[in-house]
Amino acid sequence: MNITLTGASGFIGRALITRLQAEGHHLHILGRKPPHDPDIPFSKWDANAGQMPPSEALADSEAIIHLAGEPIAQRWSSDVKRRIRDSRVNGTRLLVDAIAAMNEAARPKALIAASAIGFYGDRGDEILNETSKPGKGFLPDICVEWESAAQTAEVKCGMRVVRLRIGVVLGQGGGAIAQMLPFFRMGTGGRIGTGHQWMSWVHLDDLVGLLLFALNDETLSGPVNGTSPNPVTNAEFTQTLGEVIHRPTKLPVPEFGLKMLYGEMAQVLLEGQRVLPDAAARAGYHFRFPDLRTTLATVT
Repeated sequence: MNITLTGASGFIGRALITRLQAEGHHLHILGRKPPHDPDIPFSKWDANAGQMPPSEALADSEAIIHLAGEPIAQRWSSDVKRRIRDSRVNGTRLLVDAIAAMNEAARPKALIAASAIGFYGDRGDEILNETSKPGKGFLPDICVEWESAAQTAEVKCGMRVVRLRIGVVLGQGGGAIAQMLPFFRMGTGGRIGTGHQWMSWVHLDDLVGLLLFALNDETLSGPVNGTSPNPVTNAEFTQTLGEVIHRPTKLPVPEFGLKMLYGEMAQVLLEGQRVLPDAAARAGYHFRFPDLRTTLATVT
């Protein structure tokens, strides 16, 4: 299959490229940075520049996987918040506009668009699935706009659209684990705040698997939670990680310390969502890594 991919230089994108190539797909990378593999066709596009992506990136595409977005895990200033929103919302709108401008017969048939479980906001112990309503706040509002922009491809372009709400991704060489492990290996890791907040996590291999599943299953559309079926509290996650790497986890990270370091963004780490992947389960996706302990053993 001919596939256009955005967000290729990110943690998820790099793993996805490896899997897509192994399965014989033909890629065209669309973004600010060219791929490490010079043999993969590349078109430069900066969504924040306000221009539609170049037509050659979409010309032969049968499907688009759209992962691009400014990183969330950084201290938020007004400029950073603008980039977080614009890279997702405006970037997706520009991408859909470019598809709509194509000859109808030549348009890609599917758009697999990243979203995030931040859609649900802070919901305490409430069990959430794809039918749950969005939360309130900066990230939920962005996710709603982001998904709405992707969904317009269904009406404007006649495409099948899957909105993959991604949780905390656990994998080697990047993501949440890469940020946590140095502290935990030194014995200075601990729960965040009270530790009561839920962490809806997913193994990187399963997230890539879900992306491919969404790509290949022509009956799947709408929101799909990209999380393991077994969310845990931050306290349970912390204890399990410490046990897996044989290090103590007795030094909690205080709320005030997080807020000094990250400012407003710290609230994302102090809040949580208890999310279940009901849509993926109904569609028949089988998780390779549903268990946290097994997952952490493979990524640490």
